[in-house]
Amino acid sequence: MLKIRHTGGEKVSKGNYWNVTNGQRVIVSKEETLPGDRTATYYKASPLLVLAAGPALGLLYAAFLPFIGIAMVMQLALTKIFAVTIGEMSKVSTFNWSPAASFLAGRKHRNKKAAEEKTEEQPEEKKEPGS
Repeated sequence: MLKIRHTGGEKVSKGNYWNVTNGQRVIVSKEETLPGDRTATYYKASPLLVLAAGPALGLLYAAFLPFIGIAMVMQLALTKIFAVTIGEMSKVSTFNWSPAASFLAGRKHRNKKAAEEKTEEQPEEKKEPGS
């Protein structure tokens, strides 16, 4: 079976090998080992195959270009339509949770309520003169 995919450090036969991740091309004139470690991946392809793939990929891009344009226009329109709705929903669904805050002495508005309740509960004592 014809093996196309090879890894770095592997012994390979004569041919052209391309590393797709960094674009490096290695030309092997006789049986040699490919540079790099096991993570480097090389693909064996003839130059004619690579030249033939260029127009095919260009045709594929040109065929899908209208669909890409339609998808971009739809995304823009939907964003404009639902921007107000999403903004209003985000206001409703926000939580008052702040994990970095610590209220060891209580919150300020709770302390004010407690102070008001204390002053209302304590009856004012009037001292009569001479008693």
